[in-house]
Amino acid sequence: MKRFLTKVWGILAMLTLLTTSSKAHAMKTGENALAMKTDERIQIPLIGNVPGRQGMTLNGDWQYIVDVQEEGYYDYRMKENRWGFFLNAKPQRPEDLIEYDFDKSETMRVPGDWNTQDPRLFFYEGCVWLKRDFHYEKQIGKRALLHFGAVNYEAVVYVNGKKAGRHEGGFTGFCFDVTTLLHDGNNFVVVKVDNKRKAENVPTLIFDWWNYGGITRDVTLVEVPETYVEDYTLQLADANPRLLLFTARLNRQKAGETVTLSIPELKIKRTLTTDAAGTVSTTIKARPQLWTPDQPKLYATTVTCNGETITDEVGFRTIATRGKEILLNGKPIYLKGISIHEEKSHGGGRANSTDDARTLLGWAKELGCNFVRLAHYPHNEYMVREAERMGIMVWSEIPCYWTIAWTNEHTYDNARQQLHDMILRDHNRANVIIWSIANETPHSADRDRFLSRLATYARGMDNTRLISMAMEVTSASNYHNRLNDNMNEYVDVVSFNEYIGWYRDVHDAAKMTWEIPYNKPVIISEFGGGAKEGYHGAVNQRWTEEFQANLYEENLRMLEKIDGLAGTTPWILKDFRSPRRVLPGIQDYYNRKGVVSDEGKKKLAFEVLRKWYEGR
Repeated sequence: MKRFLTKVWGILAMLTLLTTSSKAHAMKTGENALAMKTDERIQIPLIGNVPGRQGMTLNGDWQYIVDVQEEGYYDYRMKENRWGFFLNAKPQRPEDLIEYDFDKSETMRVPGDWNTQDPRLFFYEGCVWLKRDFHYEKQIGKRALLHFGAVNYEAVVYVNGKKAGRHEGGFTGFCFDVTTLLHDGNNFVVVKVDNKRKAENVPTLIFDWWNYGGITRDVTLVEVPETYVEDYTLQLADANPRLLLFTARLNRQKAGETVTLSIPELKIKRTLTTDAAGTVSTTIKARPQLWTPDQPKLYATTVTCNGETITDEVGFRTIATRGKEILLNGKPIYLKGISIHEEKSHGGGRANSTDDARTLLGWAKELGCNFVRLAHYPHNEYMVREAERMGIMVWSEIPCYWTIAWTNEHTYDNARQQLHDMILRDHNRANVIIWSIANETPHSADRDRFLSRLATYARGMDNTRLISMAMEVTSASNYHNRLNDNMNEYVDVVSFNEYIGWYRDVHDAAKMTWEIPYNKPVIISEFGGGAKEGYHGAVNQRWTEEFQANLYEENLRMLEKIDGLAGTTPWILKDFRSPRRVLPGIQDYYNRKGVVSDEGKKKLAFEVLRKWYEGR
């Protein structure tokens, strides 16, 4: 009976994942949505697996206008300007006054950030308008969904001068149904992008990475049927390696639609009929080869409905804990990891391509990593999918970083939406094993309420993965560190950051003892120190490669003594840009804690860590 109930709860959890977003938006995005005025349109629920659908890319050169005082959006009374830049207006008579012209403006590449494409905008935080022309022929019986992989931080989107909608949050995707805004022939899309930092944002005013502004990920015009599969889930049912669970949800509550799942290599082809809620669910007996870092097996898969075929590559595995162990497919595994920021491998700039992902992850593989912590926000889909193909497990995180506005309900809603969209996009990726809800947040009752709500929400969406967060340690004495965090009740894996040797003497490492009073696996989510590549000297000379290498050696010896140590993700793979790091000649606006330099050169600490992982 207990096994039966466990199985039922597993199926219900998957259905929860598929119905959470549609219930929240049903009143606004149902069949009445098409009757809404175009200037009142809102974002529709995020669709799953955009790379596996038919679509037209809008990547490429976009014209841009820097709008410091947002005169293209507000009039001089700070009211929304009905004659704003979004109209892309042209003079019709010699006397017409129009004080902007996209067609005569400079261009920048999308996806991309403006900070590294225009030297004048290196430090710029504010409003920039971007415009792209495109040709489109409307298809009978098709809908057009305009999807953005990410825009940092706030985006207001217009198509042919009409507002499609607004989105807040710099690292998650969003889409609008723009079918009624398009016409046959030439069309244009205009996006107002604003990356100003605000106290109520997620992340908030202060963070230790570069605030790259722009349309930083792919833009795609996705073509779907009138009734289409909004999202689907395919994974092991109840952690049973011989039973698959498939669920799917349509964009509307409609019974009688057929959805077909095909996995040729497993000789699976199932055609299902939707219920009144527009969903299907089934379990299928199968014996897939399980995904592991050594053999990252993926199965070519298609999901078909109303003439649309969605392609995917899906792996199957289980992840769980047992006491202080992490179990992959039922067997203990040590997570040999590294932390990574979403920044290009050589120099700065937001990483946004498969090549970027392959280079960064290639360095991680050279280190001997089977795991990466993608900090401190959801990374682009290329990164997650390439890691899956390369056999690298992933920790994925939302940017509840340092001191968030814990009592602001809008801030919580924003964080929850980012968590929702992170999970929704990657819940079919076998390599994603940890959802992280925060990093280095100061203890308080308000913080505990905020984060516990997020943890509960994440578990309600997806109970097949582990939940964690990067905590801070509190010292009980000079050389005794005790982890004491109320969030221990809500996480599956206890993770914390420590910087012995960087923010205190490296010789203290040998004297340190650690107390972690929870019967849960432990991940050291950050440790490390900075070094300028090519700067050499004594081991006690800060910023030298020798200093950093010695710091790693001392820390690794110390960490081996921690009871329940199940993984490490040192800080960090590569030097990354940060406005907080101003030391001339050393930092030059780079955080230098990478074991690889900003130009892709390996430091001495790289080899120290590689050898340690080789022996584990």
